[in-house]
Amino acid sequence: MQNVYLLIVLAPLVGAIVAGFFGGRIGRTWSHRVTIAGVGISAVLSLWVLSRFIWQDAQPFNGPVYTWLVSDGMHLEVGFLVDRLTAMMMATVTFVSLMVHVYTIGYMADDEHNWPEGALTGRNSYQRFFSYISLFTFSMLMLVMSNNFLQLFFGWEAVGLVSYLLIGFWSTRESAIFANLKAFLVNRVGDFGFILGIAAVAMYFGTLDYASVFAKAPDLADAQVALFGGVSLMTLICILLFIGAMGKSAQVPLHVWLPDSMEGPTPISALIHAATMVTAGIFMVARMSPLYELSTTALSFVLLVGAVTAFFMGLIGLVQNDIKRVIAYSTLSQLGYMTAALGASAYAAGIFHLMTHAFFKALLFLAAGSVIIAMHHDQDIRNMGGLRKYMPITWITALIGSLALIAFPGFSGFFSKDAIIEAVGDSHVFGSGLAWLLLTVGALITALYSFRMYYLVFHGQPRMDENTRSHLHETPWVVTVPLIALAVPSVFIGWFAIEPLLVKDWFGDAIFVLPEHNSLAHLAEHWHGQLAFIEHGMLGWPFWLAMSGLVLATVVWLVMHTRNPAIDDQIQQKGGWVTRVLQDKYGFDDFNQKVFAGGGRDIGKFLWNAGDRTLIDGAIVNGSARMVGYAAGVMRHLQTGYLYHYAIAMIIGLVALLTLFVAL
Repeated sequence: MQNVYLLIVLAPLVGAIVAGFFGGRIGRTWSHRVTIAGVGISAVLSLWVLSRFIWQDAQPFNGPVYTWLVSDGMHLEVGFLVDRLTAMMMATVTFVSLMVHVYTIGYMADDEHNWPEGALTGRNSYQRFFSYISLFTFSMLMLVMSNNFLQLFFGWEAVGLVSYLLIGFWSTRESAIFANLKAFLVNRVGDFGFILGIAAVAMYFGTLDYASVFAKAPDLADAQVALFGGVSLMTLICILLFIGAMGKSAQVPLHVWLPDSMEGPTPISALIHAATMVTAGIFMVARMSPLYELSTTALSFVLLVGAVTAFFMGLIGLVQNDIKRVIAYSTLSQLGYMTAALGASAYAAGIFHLMTHAFFKALLFLAAGSVIIAMHHDQDIRNMGGLRKYMPITWITALIGSLALIAFPGFSGFFSKDAIIEAVGDSHVFGSGLAWLLLTVGALITALYSFRMYYLVFHGQPRMDENTRSHLHETPWVVTVPLIALAVPSVFIGWFAIEPLLVKDWFGDAIFVLPEHNSLAHLAEHWHGQLAFIEHGMLGWPFWLAMSGLVLATVVWLVMHTRNPAIDDQIQQKGGWVTRVLQDKYGFDDFNQKVFAGGGRDIGKFLWNAGDRTLIDGAIVNGSARMVGYAAGVMRHLQTGYLYHYAIAMIIGLVALLTLFVAL
């Protein structure tokens, strides 16, 4: 099996190398063929590995592949841990990535028009893009398949690096360069905490191997660190690791990079925001459940951060007009739900929602990309409308994705999202009551922003210019086939997955939960099948709030908007200061620009003026030159050319020397 796991990881890497280094020689067609073949091999093998765990009860694999370094008894290795948690992540990542690869053929077909004429950076851009997304898949697989913190950190940083390249892919656009630099810097903040957490693990456990760390963790559960008067070691490690997750999975306040990452091409928006980079933090915390279970403080921190992100980021989605940014803020909100599940020790529910979200969120992004193609790359939903009759496949798949997102009964999002809210409500961790309230009201907000976008794009009267309207048509099969393929699990995967994942403990030893933290126990005890779960969910507040949001959105943005196309702007104007706060994104960007970016520039100017100009150039370099000049000016007066002047100087010097000798 080790060779199979190596092939799963290396196949996308080979495709990335071939397309990246030889794309100019082999051309566009072979570049996408070789990368799709590589990711396709990984996807097929990953699904086979998952099937072995589902139907054959396969045993987990945990072992080293290559020893990189041994230092003071600590082995730094490349190794794989493939258990049920890993298998699910592998299948999800590779399947979504395969759909994105196929979709990219259609989306990037005319990419040369996105570059200024004669720009060297636009040469072979098609091939380079395929190389990047294939490399992204390799990086994510290295992350989820790792069995040690060293390899985890490698994959963690690799997905960050490739995301930097992809967000700023259209590098001649100033906004794209700003966005990828922002993503890179914000993630460095989180990664600083992450690497400190790994360093603490290495220092106190003496190993970076997962199994060894998890085995020793109970013995160090009560250990204290001499920091701030004494802090629990487990709390410190877990919070530091979670700071890394806050950056990668875009939790408040390290969320600011994700909406701006929409500057990249739409396929990478789907890949980053659906199954790969942003879910890395969710996977990491679930993998580290044996550590987090030993710190209720860390669990409360995770829970509250997730709930705050879910609620407040969803509100911003209500005032966005860029189709991709609406979906981006939806991603932030849904990541908050997953994070809250982790804080409630409902790790299985968080991973379940990660999987279902990967399908319907990738579907929504790719559907948005299909709309953008048809609209000649206009992304403003105020300029759309009526696309349903021009793009029937995109319309129906976008509707399926929207219904799954708002947790409409029967769709995959209903099972996973409702399970999270139930688990948080049953949790006894500090802050669980507030978290439940925020997540429950968040169901209303999700329905409002989702169907505001849906109705403004696909219903009502067309609002685009006549030239765009005359050329509207459904996108090519390479775009629509991935939409259909993603729509199927968006509807059905919840039906099949909820019972084994949340009721029958399918993850087994891959996830560790203390009995007193088992917030999913109530769900398992009262499980009577999927239909009974739906009936129970339809009696709860989340369902009724979501349906109220759906009805309200239908009334405002379908019925009333048809009569009064300006109603959306009128509602935002009546919102007054609330609308301004949401449009300003709570001031996070302004604060970061003024305090951190502006403060950094001010510190740089001060150091330049005080250090470089005044101290180095002024005092040391120019000061020494002036001292030499001054000394030379003084000494010049002694060189008069008169013999008696020199004689007097010699006598004075002799007297001084004699005085010195006598005194000593």
